[in-house]
Amino acid sequence: MHTDGRFSPETTEAARERYEEVGSTAQTVVREVATAMEFDKDEYDERVTSTVVERARNALFAAELEVHVGTRAEFEEWRNSYPTDINVIGSENVDRVVWHAAPFAETAVAATFAHEERAAVETLRRQAFGRIYRDLF
Repeated sequence: MHTDGRFSPETTEAARERYEEVGSTAQTVVREVATAMEFDKDEYDERVTSTVVERARNALFAAELEVHVGTRAEFEEWRNSYPTDINVIGSENVDRVVWHAAPFAETAVAATFAHEERAAVETLRRQAFGRIYRDLF
């Protein structure tokens, strides 16, 4: 088993604080991408909306979430010690699992996978954001 990512908020306030912190980075990323795409001022003003920046902010927040990657047996051992709701997506017939827990929300999300660890990690982070964090922001 190993861990990927560096952010696992212990409280709602910690999650909200980190979400606020990535806001300026999201704006910078969007501005740099628009510059690389050679948007002029009018096109920038038309196409770079608050929704675009918000989506970038969501992605940056999710990309930092700490997830655990392990075998099904390691996940089941952890799951038996975790006293709250766990939403698992994917097939029961594969041997590997990636998961993220949010103790303050008393919930966790998990995704099973066979080979593509990076894809599973990124899918899980999007699921975690949507199921756990989106409503906080």
